[in-house]
Amino acid sequence: MTKKVKTSVKNTSLIEMRREQMIKAAVALFTEKGFHRTTTREIAQASGFSIGTLYEYIRSKEDVLFLVCDDIYNKFKDRLEESFRQQGRGLEGLRRAILDCVKVMDEMQDEVLVMYQEAKSLSKDALPYVLNKEMEMVKLIERLLEHCATEGQLLLSKEDIRFYGHHILVQCQMWAFRRWGLRKTFTREAFADALADAVTTSLSTKVLSEKI
Repeated sequence: MTKKVKTSVKNTSLIEMRREQMIKAAVALFTEKGFHRTTTREIAQASGFSIGTLYEYIRSKEDVLFLVCDDIYNKFKDRLEESFRQQGRGLEGLRRAILDCVKVMDEMQDEVLVMYQEAKSLSKDALPYVLNKEMEMVKLIERLLEHCATEGQLLLSKEDIRFYGHHILVQCQMWAFRRWGLRKTFTREAFADALADAVTTSLSTKVLSEKI
């Protein structure tokens, strides 16, 4: 499934540049005021161009939200994919991938918060597209788990892999949503270590229980 935001501009590089300006401005405004209280005029002003120019690149404020969510998911997924490729496979690779996932959550906290708080305001045709991006991130983690199962490091059914794929991503996201409270006790690195310990211990315990 794909979705395209209509534009009257033909220059591809100009579209990309203007929309990047728009996305950056919108993230800041949505973080501060929320989607519904932000106007297209404010987005245009923060982007550095007129409201007329804004409407050459989008048709509605909902289009801006879609571009924001799509851009965040793409950047987030690209960073996780690169991280996972570098970390290798197996249990140790899974552990290091969790550490990197928390790091990405920390560095893109504003974007992550906007993505999850405002995605509900997307149109009916845009929301499934964006939710599919979320599933692509889950599948990155599932691939690491599948490799652990194939290599005999973990005894996991297909249902286990699906569960832990979602579970690990949600636990990493906790740093973005709960950092305000967690930082009273943990540094980012300490939280990531604790999460990696909890996940790998849980998975290792499952292996032992299955073998008994």
